[in-house]
Amino acid sequence: MLEQFSIKVPTEIVKPINDKFQSLTVMVKEKYDVEIHSPYEVFCNPAPLTIVYTTREFQPYGEAFDQTYKFVGPSISSRLAQENFDFTAIKGENPIYISLGTVFNQAIDFYKLCFEAFGNTDHTIVMSIGNKAQISDLGEIPKNFIVKNYVPQTDVLQHTKLFITHGGMNSTNEGLYFGVPLIVIPQSADQPIIAGQVANIGAGIKLQMQSLTANQLREAVDHVLSLSSFKKAVANISESFRKSGGYQHQAVDEIFEFKSQYRI
Repeated sequence: MLEQFSIKVPTEIVKPINDKFQSLTVMVKEKYDVEIHSPYEVFCNPAPLTIVYTTREFQPYGEAFDQTYKFVGPSISSRLAQENFDFTAIKGENPIYISLGTVFNQAIDFYKLCFEAFGNTDHTIVMSIGNKAQISDLGEIPKNFIVKNYVPQTDVLQHTKLFITHGGMNSTNEGLYFGVPLIVIPQSADQPIIAGQVANIGAGIKLQMQSLTANQLREAVDHVLSLSSFKKAVANISESFRKSGGYQHQAVDEIFEFKSQYRI
């Protein structure tokens, strides 16, 4: 595996990784008497039972995973953080919800671009900017915008007609679970892959932050809201999530079933 990896990555990067891997395998052997034979075992972790917190319908190449992989669906729960949010302001409004999550959210220019795209339109917009940005830095806020450092996302999504998101796994799962079409603007990490899968299943579209304009964002929103196919695709994936059993039921059942078979 590391040999294949090194074909694409310079030696000065691969060698420290290889050295670190070797030292870790020695430590694990000495401390736990467990031998690790290849990086594949570390990164892919093959096992007789693997709990997967999505569904085959959303997993890229889901049909390629054998029955040792148990797809139990996402873990959806209310966030612990609490803040007063006036739900009467969005009751019956079917707002558009905008959030870049909790990590890559220092995006004042993007938030201002949203003002340009949707300010003083017929849309009600709820926008969460996180605690790393100051609302005062945004300048004048259009009257149809509700801007907060934090909003109770799972609660707001139940009133939302469209979710503009960075495509983190939690946010994506929550949007799809509550049947909300997505516009995904990935920032980093696994988000481009997640955004691609959202587009592949027809539940939304993917945009690029680097070249994004207010006009492109506005056209993307109009496109998603105007086609029933997006809502239908989201309804299908939402149903798969809700039928999957979840971590509280299906995951527990799979673990006990595995335990009974192998008499652990």
